[in-house]
Amino acid sequence: MVLDGASQPETAEHDGGWIAEILGREIAHRLRHQGGDLRQLLADAISAVAEWHQLIPGQAPSTTVSIVRWDDQAVDVLVLGDSPVIGLTREGRIRRVEDDRLRRVARQQRERIAERGGFGFGDGNQWRQLVDAERAHRNQPGGYWIAEATPAAAHQAVRAQWRRDEFEAVVVMTDGVSAGVQRYHQPPDWQAAMELARTDPRSLVDFVHDTEAGDPDGRRWPRSKRHDDKALAVIEFSRNHGRPHEVAE
Repeated sequence: MVLDGASQPETAEHDGGWIAEILGREIAHRLRHQGGDLRQLLADAISAVAEWHQLIPGQAPSTTVSIVRWDDQAVDVLVLGDSPVIGLTREGRIRRVEDDRLRRVARQQRERIAERGGFGFGDGNQWRQLVDAERAHRNQPGGYWIAEATPAAAHQAVRAQWRRDEFEAVVVMTDGVSAGVQRYHQPPDWQAAMELARTDPRSLVDFVHDTEAGDPDGRRWPRSKRHDDKALAVIEFSRNHGRPHEVAE
């Protein structure tokens, strides 16, 4: 699983990094001890964390959650937020599980950042306007869904189930990594990105990071900040259905 806590303009004890850590631990515990539907598992985890820490919907920090769970027969995938899961079949085809609903809200604020160029987080007022516009649509019908303090959001996650024997590998990543293909086209496509990730996960992280370093003022690719958090997990499946080889970066 990969979680990516959302940045926020206000200083708070409980921020995106905090909830990613706390919720991640709770999900990991439930993955070891609770079977069944991944959406329900995530909903139960969100409910428990919200209750323990008295989190208020709309006012709590938030995080993406992406989970890959497998057995000898199937690979289950859940994506809530913009941390995609990319699968590579044995025939060389790409399968994507993505949640792009956040990009569909606060378009006016995003357009202003793009027109201005540079980094949106560099202007506190502009950043605040973007975050406020996003929060107005958070965990709402017609808006976007994210792990926060609303357990029902888990049931809006994007799901997929694949036959395990059809896949060579699956990569789970934060949007700081996926931006390489989705925004910069560096690497140019998912096949190239998967090849890098399977050869050396760090090489994909470095490739995207170096691409951003080549645009130090955010003029070519206006974005929130110069470098976003980058993390990925690579899962490679053997043909004999033994324990898969896992690599995390």
